[in-house]
Amino acid sequence: MGEPLTVRAGAPAELLAASAPTEVTVAEDGGALRDRPLISIVVPAFNEAGHLQASLTAIKEAADSLADRFQYELVVVDDGSSDQTGEVIRQFADSHDDVVARFHPHNFGLGQALKTGFGASRGQYIIAYDADLSYDPSHICRLAETIHASGADVVIASPYMTGGTVVGVPRLRRVLSQTANRLLRRMSNSHVSTVTGLVRAYRASLIQSLSLKSVDNQINAEILYKAEMLRSFIVEIPADLHWTRDEVDTNRRRGNMSIIRTTLDFAFSGFIFRPFLLFVVPGVILMFLALYALGWAGYHVIRLIPRHTGSLDEIFSDAFGEAFARSPHSFVVGGLAAIFAVQLISVGIISAQSKRYFEDAYHLATANLRRLQELADSISDLKPPSAAEVERLSRLD
Repeated sequence: MGEPLTVRAGAPAELLAASAPTEVTVAEDGGALRDRPLISIVVPAFNEAGHLQASLTAIKEAADSLADRFQYELVVVDDGSSDQTGEVIRQFADSHDDVVARFHPHNFGLGQALKTGFGASRGQYIIAYDADLSYDPSHICRLAETIHASGADVVIASPYMTGGTVVGVPRLRRVLSQTANRLLRRMSNSHVSTVTGLVRAYRASLIQSLSLKSVDNQINAEILYKAEMLRSFIVEIPADLHWTRDEVDTNRRRGNMSIIRTTLDFAFSGFIFRPFLLFVVPGVILMFLALYALGWAGYHVIRLIPRHTGSLDEIFSDAFGEAFARSPHSFVVGGLAAIFAVQLISVGIISAQSKRYFEDAYHLATANLRRLQELADSISDLKPPSAAEVERLSRLD
């Protein structure tokens, strides 16, 4: 497509082969494709009544432009809106056969809305998309074509990678978002520039096997974390994030507390990614502080030994006492720092071990779930014996 890509290929050869795009058969007359993959476009919405009709229309028009290559369905989830969002969705679904509507009785959060949309999707690929069109609908085509052509498990629309742009987002929010993404990128040891973004394409077989727990904004980081644990093939394409004046004013009204809470949520996600780093690094710093303070104290104890006489115990005790009297804070700070350092490093090692056990258990459970799904699919494909066959077998008995 002539666009720069950032690719993380962590999958083994057999998984990449299994995830390769299916061959498409062209009609003999050179017309439309007979075998078109189905794409499910999941759009979570909360209090979006003012512009939702126009947004859904624009998204549907973008999906229509793919009609010669893909089939599609639009899955819209109302996450317990307090305005007319639900009614807009219901009317739009009633007037379009390829639109699926789902409604939450209460506002559960972005994560739960996405999970509801994923569960209602029937497509081979699933594209998650913002209802506010902060990403132009043309990204739908780019995501669909990239995931089908590359054989990727996840394709991320990234405004923070080389070639991506961010327009109209207030400086404070942009800085906090970039900081959160850099933090999560380093915590997860990932090559992905935009860890927190919603606009992505997924292979349905992957997203439906991840056993997602988050019900809020952390779900996007959780998806990547678990996908990378399974050594999924992840592709990143440059994207254009563009806020309109209405979006800027709406987000300003939500206040700075929302920004701080979101940043803290992502910081906690970073802790989940690499608890070993967050415990051991402070522990090592404290250990250096402890060694410096205790080394200074030990040097002065040794320096004062020649001033005292008596037995070896008496000489050492008197030198220690004099050094402590001159600088008690060195002994106290050094001792406490050493205690805390040992505790932090120990907890870090235990956390790393627990994380490894969790990843192994998750990988095993997911592999077993996929095997069960494959077995269930193969059983469902079996045709039940006909009445004549049942009668013939009963006669043999």
